[in-house]
Amino acid sequence: MKNETKAVLVTGANGFIGKNLRARLAAEGQYTVLPYDIDTPREKLAEYAAQADFVYHLAGVNRPKDAAEFYSGNRGFTEELLAALSGVHNPAPVLMTSSVQTELDNDYGKSKREAEDAVFAHERATGALALVYRLPGVFGKWCRPSYNSVVATFCHNIAHGLPITISDPAHVVELAYIDDVVDALIAARDGRGMRDCSIPGYCHLGHDTYSVTLGALADLIQSFRDSRKTLAAADMGDAFTKKLYATYLSYLPTDSFSYPLPMHPDARGSFTEFLRSPDRGQVSVNITHPGIVKGNHWHDTKVEKFLVVQGEALIRFRRVGAQEVYEYRVSGEKLEAVDIPAGYTHSIANVGGGDLVTIMWASEPFDPARPDTIYEEV
Repeated sequence: MKNETKAVLVTGANGFIGKNLRARLAAEGQYTVLPYDIDTPREKLAEYAAQADFVYHLAGVNRPKDAAEFYSGNRGFTEELLAALSGVHNPAPVLMTSSVQTELDNDYGKSKREAEDAVFAHERATGALALVYRLPGVFGKWCRPSYNSVVATFCHNIAHGLPITISDPAHVVELAYIDDVVDALIAARDGRGMRDCSIPGYCHLGHDTYSVTLGALADLIQSFRDSRKTLAAADMGDAFTKKLYATYLSYLPTDSFSYPLPMHPDARGSFTEFLRSPDRGQVSVNITHPGIVKGNHWHDTKVEKFLVVQGEALIRFRRVGAQEVYEYRVSGEKLEAVDIPAGYTHSIANVGGGDLVTIMWASEPFDPARPDTIYEEV
């Protein structure tokens, strides 16, 4: 007799996809997870098969020492799992993650194809819903480097200052992001699995996959590493770049999460650039000592935003060619963004008793060849 609480059996629970899926399921808190992996006592399989309301079959063998292990680990274990479910007459849906390599004539592809066939045969024999996903290369946090993921290997090696090897930079790989895969797996559990019309009987992710050359992939990951020096922000408007950047950061050594920024100190305080991008401008931190006035300049096209986060400031404006002066008094006690329009000479004075700290955004990164900064007293 099953428990009152719904349960999901996850094979390959300690693998890359299994870890991410289990973390999501745990965060949801709606299901009891029955984790099964290679080191789980074998008798647990029958016990879990009797309890499961849904089965995520993620386990598989992809890099054995002996080719025969492909068949025992992929087809063989799949048959064992299905027999355990049939033995207790459990009609729980079975979701299997397979691979696009089933289309290739190698032992891995053949063994995964045979495992797929077993799942479909189980559906025909028992009526238990079969959901089979042929996945491309999957990338994201917690994937093992130097194993079977080029993204994990590139991210790990570049983050750790190790060399990478690319035999053919023009070779194209197709990739899916782990959170997109987990989204699809969760949706399938909730009855929202999407059938793939191009491959009858199979499911598709319902999310974008990404095609990229190995050369472009390596260049992009290396740009993430270099951004600590260039301060160039990656294009978070591009979905693949955003997901790859999140992946790269997950491979940083734990003693390298922080990095120094080049400060530009003088008698007035300091100026430190934080981020820059050609389409989003530049973000900097400006520290001003008590009694000091900075600025007294204007811009033709460049605009800015000032946000005082500590101390008290008096920001003054005068339109170039006019006499009237406008003043804004702001402080870190009440956060208030101040726009700096083009054509207005402006200054910021520290009128408090301690250092003034201001976050400054400019609409374009500073270019010494074309600074667009004209000195003029307010």
